Amino acid sequence: MSIFNKQQVNFLKNPMFFGEELNTQRYDDFKYPIFDKLTQRQLGYFWRPEEVSLQKDRNDYNELNRAHKHIFTSNLKYQTLLDSVQGRGPALALLPFVTIPELEACIIAWDFMESIHSRSYTYMMKNLYSDPSKEFDTIISNEHILARAESVTKTYDDFIEYANRWKLGLKTNKKELYKKLYLALISINILEGLRFFVSFACTFGFGELKLMEGSAKIISLIARDESVHLAITQHIIKAFQNDEKNTIMLKVMKESEDEVYKMYEDAANQEKEWSEYLFKYGSMIGLSTELLGQYVEYTVNKRLRAIGLNPIYDISSRTNPLPWTQHWLSSKGQQNAPQETEIESYVIGGIKQDIETDTFKGFKL
Repeated sequence: MSIFNKQQVNFLKNPMFFGEELNTQRYDDFKYPIFDKLTQRQLGYFWRPEEVSLQKDRNDYNELNRAHKHIFTSNLKYQTLLDSVQGRGPALALLPFVTIPELEACIIAWDFMESIHSRSYTYMMKNLYSDPSKEFDTIISNEHILARAESVTKTYDDFIEYANRWKLGLKTNKKELYKKLYLALISINILEGLRFFVSFACTFGFGELKLMEGSAKIISLIARDESVHLAITQHIIKAFQNDEKNTIMLKVMKESEDEVYKMYEDAANQEKEWSEYLFKYGSMIGLSTELLGQYVEYTVNKRLRAIGLNPIYDISSRTNPLPWTQHWLSSKGQQNAPQETEIESYVIGGIKQDIETDTFKGFKL
């Protein structure tokens, strides 16, 4: 293994993973242009949590009842754990084995954006709690959070251990290597596309009630980023599905279908259990364990369809049971006045890349 491969490599023919090692970071020709587009989107979405004022949130939090404080704080702690995993997971697990430049750049940007999310949770805790260290210290001692952390990290750890054995030239099986990669990608897809959504809905629920609005806007920005990260995993999986030359991965994907469905179902059940834990002292207006359960099922079906698999829940889960969450999940739906807490719909460095040669035909100064 080398930090720079001195051999000539045609990266248009190199596989996404486990091919000839990378050398020049070049972004002229792409085997998979979508990954460069997703990198550009992430760069255009750059933001900082300090741009959002939490002054009103501190007062709001102090006025919340016990049930609402439990809901908000538990979700904030859980979100902190998830993005602690994702703040290092893509770089530690995927990056060492990526062998095309555009995917390397995309994962580097992904990992950086996740670090902004972790900084956002720290920013929120420092502004909302008199002793933020106490809140951080109790994250990994919370059995409800810790149990879910184990299922989130298992496939990551399994893949890292096995892939490192392969990298060192130790005895490994190529089919098993691809299976562990595929299951890790599915787990990441579940993390980015499902495991945040109960906590997102609750935070947005406070925003709908005109409470904790700054926090809701930060979470909305995080959700916007996570949608891009979800798209990265979806496009990696789709690229494997369309790669007829990689017969090993195609066989792995076919043989692993039952295991993948079970991973989604287990994650959905954990999210439903989490909603019960959140509401143990009482619920909040517009949300209930039943509604959140339907929302989880709706989201699972949507994620499965996006990677070419069949939905596992019945027809009642085809429509969004919490349609009001959608405008929080889309920055375009946030119509904020400049004097408000923060303008969410802007994009820094956004570039329109679909210009044709005759776009400005007939234009005169």
